[in-house]
Amino acid sequence: DCPGKEGTGGRKRNLTLLRNKLYMGERRRTEPVVESTSTTGDHGNLRRSQSDRTEYSQKLQEKMAPQGVSFTPATSPREDEEEEVSRRMMARRVKIITELTQTEKDYISDLDLCIKEVIQPLRNKQIARFDVDGLFSNIELVHQLSAKLLSLLEEATTDVEPPMQIIGEVFLQIKGPLEDTYKIYCYHHDDAHTMLESYEKDEELKQHLRDCVQSLK
Repeated sequence: DCPGKEGTGGRKRNLTLLRNKLYMGERRRTEPVVESTSTTGDHGNLRRSQSDRTEYSQKLQEKMAPQGVSFTPATSPREDEEEEVSRRMMARRVKIITELTQTEKDYISDLDLCIKEVIQPLRNKQIARFDVDGLFSNIELVHQLSAKLLSLLEEATTDVEPPMQIIGEVFLQIKGPLEDTYKIYCYHHDDAHTMLESYEKDEELKQHLRDCVQSLK
C-alpha cells in the first residue's frame, strides 16, 4: 500500500465527520429538541400552553364585553326593558281610567246643580217671557245619559283587575244614545245662546238669571 493514498483516505474520512458534526450543530440551533426521557414533562408543557391560551381568550372576551353586562344574566336586558314598558303603560292606563271616571262624576254634579238650582226654580216662577226649555234644551236627558255612562264605567272597573277592565266596550254600548242626545243639544246650542243674550238685555229676566247663579255660589 502507498502511504500517500492512506493519508488521502484519512483526510476524506475526517472531512466527512466534520461535515456531519456541523450539520448536527445547525439542527440543534434551528430545531426544537424533544428528549425521549421527558415525555411527562412535554405533556405538562402542552397542557400549560393550552391553559394559557384559554385564560388569554377569557380575559380578551372580558375586556371586549360592554361594561356592566353579565355573560349569564337571569333575564335578558330586552326582557327587563319590555316588562318595565308594560308596567308603565298599565299604570298610565289605570290613571286615565280613574281620571275619566272622576271627570264624569264632576260633570254629573254640575248638571245636578244646574237642574236643581237654576232650571227648576225658573220653571216654578212660570215667567211668560222666559222659555226655560228653549234655553236649556235637552240638558236633563244629557244628565240621565251621563249618569248611565258613569254607572257602566264603575261596573267595568270596580273589583276588576286593571288588565281586565274593558272600557272600550262601555263606549261601544252607549255610542248610539250618546250620539242621539248630543245631536239635539248641539243643534239647539246657537239658538239658546242667542236667547240668553236677549234675556240679559231685559232687566227683569236678567235679575231672575242672576238670582239663580247666586244660589250656585
